[in-house]
Amino acid sequence: MVPVEVLGVRQQQGAGQEIVVLLLDPAAELVVPIIIGPREASAIAMAQAHLTAPRPMTHDLLRDVLEAVHVGLLRVEIVALDDGIFFAEMVLSTGVRVDARASDAIAVAVRTDSPVMCSAEIVALAGVEIVDPEQQREVAEFRDFLEHVSPEDFGPPEPGEGAGER
Repeated sequence: MVPVEVLGVRQQQGAGQEIVVLLLDPAAELVVPIIIGPREASAIAMAQAHLTAPRPMTHDLLRDVLEAVHVGLLRVEIVALDDGIFFAEMVLSTGVRVDARASDAIAVAVRTDSPVMCSAEIVALAGVEIVDPEQQREVAEFRDFLEHVSPEDFGPPEPGEGAGER
C-alpha cells in the first residue's frame, strides 16, 4: 500500500464525460482516476471545500455514527481493481475491515481526515503519468477549482449508483 492524495473530482472531456475522483501518488508521479457517480462527486467536492449541507448527507451520517460509537476510521485502502471496478476497504480502529465502494470510502475519508492508501499494483496498472508542465498546471488549476466548487456544479443527481466502482 502506498499513500495517495485525494486531488478531487473532475468531469472528463469526451464522449462519455464521466466524473472521476483523482488519487495522486506523489512518489510515483502518477494519478489514478476512478469513475464515480455525480452524488459521490458532490459529496467528495463538498467535503474538500469544507461545505456542509443543511441536513447530514449519507457520508456525514456514517462519520457521525462512527463518532457516536467511538470508532475511528484509521484509513481507506483501495485494494483491488477488477474489470474497471475499484474495490476499497475502510479500516476501523476496532480492527474491522469494511468492504466499500471506492467513492464512498473516499468521501468518508475526506470527512474524517483519514489517509487513503492504494495498492502499489493498482497505481502501476491504472496510474497516469503527470510529467509535462501542462498537466501540472491543470492539477494546480484543479486544486484552485476545489476551493470554489459547489454541489450545483455537478448537476442534479441521477438515480442509481456510480459506474466503475464498488
